[in-house]
Amino acid sequence: MAEYKYEFVNVRIRDGIAWAFLNRPDKRNAMAPQLHYDMDDALARLEVDDDVRVVVVSGEGGNFSAGQDLKKFFRELEKNPGERKKAAAAANRWRWERLYTYDKPTIAMVHGFCVGGAFMQLLGCDFAIAAEDATFSLSEVNWGILPGALVSKCIADALLPRHALYYACLGDPFDGKEAARIGLINYAVPAAKLEDAVTDLAERLMKKSPAVLRATKHAVRQVRTMDVPQAYDYLAAKGQAIKVADKEDSYNTGLRQFLDEKSYKPTFEPFKLGTLLTDQRSSAAKK
Repeated sequence: MAEYKYEFVNVRIRDGIAWAFLNRPDKRNAMAPQLHYDMDDALARLEVDDDVRVVVVSGEGGNFSAGQDLKKFFRELEKNPGERKKAAAAANRWRWERLYTYDKPTIAMVHGFCVGGAFMQLLGCDFAIAAEDATFSLSEVNWGILPGALVSKCIADALLPRHALYYACLGDPFDGKEAARIGLINYAVPAAKLEDAVTDLAERLMKKSPAVLRATKHAVRQVRTMDVPQAYDYLAAKGQAIKVADKEDSYNTGLRQFLDEKSYKPTFEPFKLGTLLTDQRSSAAKK
């Protein structure tokens, strides 16, 4: 198993799930330049790690992230434009460009504070589960700036306009239950049950065909900005592309198990993975 050692990121891998924790607990995981470099590298490696099938993004010490570190990321880099540009590029890359197009399912596990710039990785992840008592806040307006980078864009795309404007313009905090109500997260659970809820979701995702799951999440992301003819063409091409490198031969395997073997009910469960090689050997033996 690969080693992941960083100054401000902790990675733990078990049973196919990689838990990537921002690790500045004394600062409520406020994001400094080195944290961005660490997380950017960790996510790049986890995406191609064969021991990993789902990635969970969270924070150590009881907090998701208090946003950008105002001192380290802003004030200390004001007179160092080169480093500021480098840090901003890494910050935007892992929080959005990597997560938005990630090949593996990603889950944000939110507890404690999720503030400001942390909304990017929250919404960059495919799924999000929060503790009911988590504290969310688009606080930028309260300290004199707008929600920058892609925060305003992410919020505008994810929420109804009234919700987006209300919380961006007021900066008021809200809890996990409200985050679920307005569609910012999938659902909220009591804090004591948070890790179990995230694990359950990850395990359910790992039962799906990796190739089809990857294509499906990419498709849902991409068609949002397409018109109908573009979406038709894109989805047809995506459907064909799945078959090229799909080790499960998911289309034919799923049909066989449902129609011929009657071994599962697709409305309620996925087809069984890892049967293709066994079936091929069985067919060869019969010949």
